[in-house]
Amino acid sequence: MGKTLVLAEKPSVARDLAKVLGCNQNGNGCIMGSKYIVTWALGHLVTLADPEAYGNKYKAWNLEDLPMLPNKMELVVIKQTSKQFGAVKALMHREDVDELVIATDSGREGELVARWIILKAGFKKPIKRLWISSQTDKAIREGFANLKPAREYDNLFYSAQSRSEADWLVGLNVTRALTCKYNAQLSAGRVQTPTLAMIVAREEEIRKFVPKDYWTITAQFNGFTVQWQDRATNQTRTFSKEQADGIVRKITGQTGEIVEVRKDMKKELPPLAYDLTELQRDANRKYSYSAKQTLNIMQKLYETHKLVTYPRTDSRYITEDIVPTLAERLRSIAVGPYARPVQGILRNKLSVTKRFVDNSKVSDHHAIIPTEQYVNLSALSTEERNIYDLIVKRFIAVLSSPFEYEQTTVRLDLAGENFTARGKIVRAWGWKTVYEGFGKLEEDGEEEEDDQSLPEIQKGQKAKVLSPKAVNGKTKPPARYNEATLLSAMEHPGKFVDNKALKETLESTSGLGTPATRADIIEKLFNTFYIERRGKEIHPTSKGIQLVGLVPEDLKSPELTAKWEQQLALISKGRVSSAAFVGDMKSYASKLVGAVIANSEQFRHDNVTREKCAECGKYLLEVNGKKGKMLVCPDRECGYRKTVTLVSNARCPQCHKKMEIRGEGDNKSFYCACGYREKLDAFKKRKGDQVDKREVARFMSQQDAAEPINSALADALAKWKK
Repeated sequence: MGKTLVLAEKPSVARDLAKVLGCNQNGNGCIMGSKYIVTWALGHLVTLADPEAYGNKYKAWNLEDLPMLPNKMELVVIKQTSKQFGAVKALMHREDVDELVIATDSGREGELVARWIILKAGFKKPIKRLWISSQTDKAIREGFANLKPAREYDNLFYSAQSRSEADWLVGLNVTRALTCKYNAQLSAGRVQTPTLAMIVAREEEIRKFVPKDYWTITAQFNGFTVQWQDRATNQTRTFSKEQADGIVRKITGQTGEIVEVRKDMKKELPPLAYDLTELQRDANRKYSYSAKQTLNIMQKLYETHKLVTYPRTDSRYITEDIVPTLAERLRSIAVGPYARPVQGILRNKLSVTKRFVDNSKVSDHHAIIPTEQYVNLSALSTEERNIYDLIVKRFIAVLSSPFEYEQTTVRLDLAGENFTARGKIVRAWGWKTVYEGFGKLEEDGEEEEDDQSLPEIQKGQKAKVLSPKAVNGKTKPPARYNEATLLSAMEHPGKFVDNKALKETLESTSGLGTPATRADIIEKLFNTFYIERRGKEIHPTSKGIQLVGLVPEDLKSPELTAKWEQQLALISKGRVSSAAFVGDMKSYASKLVGAVIANSEQFRHDNVTREKCAECGKYLLEVNGKKGKMLVCPDRECGYRKTVTLVSNARCPQCHKKMEIRGEGDNKSFYCACGYREKLDAFKKRKGDQVDKREVARFMSQQDAAEPINSALADALAKWKK
């Protein structure tokens, strides 16, 4: 009997699979056993070919050669990982391999990773699919006991391939058109451009905003605070100072009467479980983690620690088959601060309803919840512990009882004016006991009216009001996006559309991008210098603002992009043809290129320096990268670039922050934002071998090759190479 080849997405996952499958012999790019051979990709090993593969004319970027519309999209092996592809291909063609099990991530992108490798390697033998939501030994064993025919996931692959081809057709064509037209490094895409357009539109709203004065009127009545409320509109503020002052004069020294006391018992149901986007929002609010950072931490919790289920999900519900495992999952997390609330839940019968369990609201993967793997909290890093804490608390909250309270609303008649007050008496904390301070993370920009403690009050009670006053305030512009609110806007772009029918269509789709891709889209906008962080706020750069003015109008529309995601979802369900979708994308790409060519607008660089390019003489542009500042030539044909500063691992002796390396030749020095400065040579002598020679070497390797290297740095580089 032949062997089964198992294809994982990453080496770490392959090792976990190999352990469960009894494979312990290392081979070339694989781990072998008596029945199974486990191999792995390194992310993508195969990708769509670059334009140059379709003809020499595409090696140069020319407007007249656009649009690029290949009849058939070609696949190529990625050069950097070609060795592993060769190993996987050789294993696929071994005579003793009878079948293949796809064990890449159980999602659209994971399916694409495996299928492209299979296609490029020419594998023709039977294929099965492992589809699991966690990486525990138990989940792996159960998954291999219930392997599915790979053909059941063909439509998922067609959806993934269609998405990739659409991004190629739209992204590369529009990017080349913009770059050629304006001779600047500009790029656009079907998801990143509408996202950028929302940020720019918000900035324009803020720029145009004119604050207005308003007034609220408060007074003290029988030991508590009452607030004026307009009888006609129920508004608690007025934009007329004369009206506010008039009301204060009118009620001063007057006796008010309570005309209504209403008491209502209210319940606040537990929140829903996390999907990836909601988790990224809360991590950004509480810990200022970027969406990409949260996803990376989640991957470690999922793959390395095996403590949480599949992270790239868009569902906040679980399926009925998960219900019998809930008690075991609760017992696995009953440690440290979670022990007491878990024990409280386990003492009672678990109550699960369609609010949490709903098969119809789970497509590929259920909500993010803990696995049955027992947790050792001390084995987690601070960042991992923070994200795990959010997930576990949410899981406990979901299975807890409602928050119950008595809401008291008082209405007061005061000289003919309407005043109100609210008070709250908590009857049962319920799920809120899970959260420190008995509160859940609140949505950014939402402010709850403070409830106050009210004395015993009865209708008809009278008292004189004290300390009436009008409090001045100013209306505020809309808040700039942070990553949490930007993720919300990407998930629900319907709020930016006026047409009611289109709004409903948008809300039924996944929005801009998917939970798995939104983090990468936001990072790409930062890395291409279209947006920048200032504290937690996201600001568009001049480059980003100009780009939105240059791209075709409908490429900026969230409704169009969201409809594309809806089409991709329908392809994954076999309801729409992938060929028809890609054909539409080709027509759309042609339309976009024509719109760029016809545009008469100009692009202006706002980061021009006084230093000229050593190759062509044009003034260089200063750009900020993750690793420091660079000077680049604005002429894309020239391509000259030069490092100005480099972020080093060396720490400032005064404030202990990382320092930058600046300067040339013998003048290279460490600089710190606190004002500290020290030459590299002096720093090396003082710190000896503690100088981070790798950072120095990397900085030097990015300098102009003609630049002289002083002896001290040459010695440092030579020692590091040894």
